[in-house]
Amino acid sequence: MRLAVFVALVFDLGAQVYRPPLPAPPPGSQVSPNPNQRIRTPRPNAPSPGDVLVEAVTQEVDGPWRHLRGNVHIETTDFLLKADELDWNTDTDEVEARGHVQFERFATGEKLTCDKAEYNLDDETGKFYTVTGTSPARIQARPGLLTTQNPYYFQGKWAERLKDHYILHDGFLTDCIVPRPWWELRGPEFVVVPGDHAIARNSWFYLKRMPLFYTPLFYKSLKKEPRRSGLLIPNIGNSSTRGKMLGFGYYWAINRSYDVMYRTQYFSARGFAHHVEFRGKINERSDFDFLVFGVNDRGLNGGPSYSGAQMTLHAKSDLGHGWEARGELNYLTSLAFRQQFTESFNEAVFSETHSVGFVTRHWSDFGINFVAQRNVNFQSTNPNDEVAIRKLPELQFIQREHQVKDWPVWFSLDSSAGLERRTQLLFQTRQFVERVDFAPHVSTAFRWGDIELIPSFGIRETEYGSSLKEGGVVGSNIVRSSRDVTVDLVLPSLERIFDSPAWMGQKVKHVIEPRVTYRFVTGIGEDFSRIIRFDETDLLSNTNQIEFSLANRLLAKDKNGTVTDLVTWQLWYDRYFDPTFGGAIVPGQRNVLQSAIDLTGYSFLDVPRNYSPIASAFRIQSKVGLEWRTDYDLLRHGITNSSVTVDGRIDKYFWSVGHTDVRTSTVLAPSANQFRGVIGYGNDNRRGWNYGFSAYYDYRKGFLQYSQTQVTYNTDCCGISVQYRRFAIGPRNENQFRIAFAVSNIGTFGTLKRQERIF
Repeated sequence: MRLAVFVALVFDLGAQVYRPPLPAPPPGSQVSPNPNQRIRTPRPNAPSPGDVLVEAVTQEVDGPWRHLRGNVHIETTDFLLKADELDWNTDTDEVEARGHVQFERFATGEKLTCDKAEYNLDDETGKFYTVTGTSPARIQARPGLLTTQNPYYFQGKWAERLKDHYILHDGFLTDCIVPRPWWELRGPEFVVVPGDHAIARNSWFYLKRMPLFYTPLFYKSLKKEPRRSGLLIPNIGNSSTRGKMLGFGYYWAINRSYDVMYRTQYFSARGFAHHVEFRGKINERSDFDFLVFGVNDRGLNGGPSYSGAQMTLHAKSDLGHGWEARGELNYLTSLAFRQQFTESFNEAVFSETHSVGFVTRHWSDFGINFVAQRNVNFQSTNPNDEVAIRKLPELQFIQREHQVKDWPVWFSLDSSAGLERRTQLLFQTRQFVERVDFAPHVSTAFRWGDIELIPSFGIRETEYGSSLKEGGVVGSNIVRSSRDVTVDLVLPSLERIFDSPAWMGQKVKHVIEPRVTYRFVTGIGEDFSRIIRFDETDLLSNTNQIEFSLANRLLAKDKNGTVTDLVTWQLWYDRYFDPTFGGAIVPGQRNVLQSAIDLTGYSFLDVPRNYSPIASAFRIQSKVGLEWRTDYDLLRHGITNSSVTVDGRIDKYFWSVGHTDVRTSTVLAPSANQFRGVIGYGNDNRRGWNYGFSAYYDYRKGFLQYSQTQVTYNTDCCGISVQYRRFAIGPRNENQFRIAFAVSNIGTFGTLKRQERIF
């Protein structure tokens, strides 16, 4: 820790570590009640309001003076004062107490002990000499904050109470157990307004009596949801690819309903990074959160520059009368920029951005949406190598399944009309391509005993303002007309109840659920190759198929009668009577059709075929959870992909281990064999040592893509975390050491951010 960095810095710790949800602006001039006001709990045998209870071994009266000696006890509805001896002027209400003086205020909870006190019972002001005391902590439980039930302890040569606040002189403050606290803040003067804030001037922060840093002004809000402008705590670090790192920031609480946080970080080898977040709550129904992160990169050692920016916006508004508006903006200049400067592995390997804004209203079984959307899929880190799809705007009208009168007939409708656009390296459409889609659907149901038959029929008419021809976009319109019939046959379930081992419960039921679904779609044919792909609506093709599904379940019942789905194993298999899907299959390339993605998330159509892989999903839900999804391809005679995850928590131990293996042809997807795992002991608030380790390993390439190891030690009032991280993604190869020091009920400072921790 470099002490010089902290010297002469004024900062607001409360503003740095937490920004609570923004309250709505007050309606008009209406005065709302104080949300931080403590609710008084009635005390048994308390004096009535206005009464003063006085007790002592002896009492003497000398004019206006009353001299109390031995076990003096003065109590009102607001406070309690005890001492060995006390002199009280009943005319001025001045009191001088001596010997083992104890003072307690019931409304705010503070307690004082001192050698001598001078107090006025009328205006409740006074002085306390050689004072120690406690004040209850307001616990703001939230993710990432270390908490303790300890009160704040303070000690000073003397203190004074001036109506609504205290001033402590030449003392210290801590929320550790005394007399040997882990941390303490020492200074010549502390100003404490109970329930509002505390200020220390020219103070030193000590860790185990070792001076750690100095600050001329320390502010800590004691409100339930503190908001106050102030400088953010600086951070220092070092990176093998960024050089020395030094960051500062400022939090501006503009008013009750708006705030801005700005951070800048200087990388000695790369340049400046900027982070701005602007939040607002326009009214009780509307709020937004806008964030911008950007780096002006000059390149490492004269290498290529990865300058760029990332923007996100979340906004929502209740428009009244059932209408609602929501929006999410995600904008990224390049995937290379994200991989170079993100601190999250999941974000570094995620190559897509999704932005959508919509106004919607739902009533009964109907809904209407006005949608604007932009999705970008980055194909690589090369400039402009991306697929961007935009909807601006699109009107959607939907009707969920709705029974027609009292007949056993249900009707549903999906319809939309909008202007679409697609751009990529190979081609781009016009700015606005019209697409109108209309898809009504009718279904009914028949039942014979335990057998249920659910037939349905639908049509789909879709008109496009442009189409594809020989790989290029032409302006000629195309109308896609399809008809589909689906027959769902639900066969009787087979079940049996068994006595079970104690760890499974009292009883176990084994249930077998077979199901057969036939689907026939026609009318598209070779027009499929002329359709521009904007979203899943355009993936519909001819098909003539039957799907077989078989689910095995073990249902466990405990002694309380609670039933849990302990084990589930479900299999799916499709048989295709039209192996080319009406001519939609192009041999030798990856084909994505609606029929395939309904079965599995992995592509398997690169040639005409009469059957699908056998898709399997196996789950165990208990103290240890397991999920294994796999596809066994009869055409390729093996497992083409497998994804397994095992996670759980027993006592203080937790883990999550996963493996993904893809073995399809390179036409469908590149091969992959990756392991991921998190294992740890403890949690962010547990006292003592806590450990955690996570890693992503690429077995095919033979190297560790990402790993982090974290060790945390928590005391009764503070904690220290140290983390080692390694990135090896694309051109980025670096090691990082991060550290954070947490003070219970106050906050955390250092280079290790909450969102980057294992726990």
